[in-house]
Amino acid sequence: MKNIFVGNLSFDATENSVRSMFEAYGAVDRVSIITDSDTGRAKGFGFVEMSANADADRAIAELNGRELDGRALNVNEARPKTDRPSGGGGNRGSRW
Repeated sequence: MKNIFVGNLSFDATENSVRSMFEAYGAVDRVSIITDSDTGRAKGFGFVEMSANADADRAIAELNGRELDGRALNVNEARPKTDRPSGGGGNRGSRW
């Protein structure tokens, strides 16, 4: 299984529109468009999971740079999620 990052999505893009674009290259297991937890608005990127690596590689090669809703997509293999420190403070050494 390959996880594919899809960036520069229109804020109006739907999971169905992204799924139909990728299904031209093979079976799509899952599509998720990332949304802001506070506003519920799309953040402009998402992920597509395809079970066949060869199909996923072909989709990446063919769809990177293709336009969807007037925006050139950035499509590549997703990097593994890294652990990021929690919290939101900038001055970690500060006493105040």
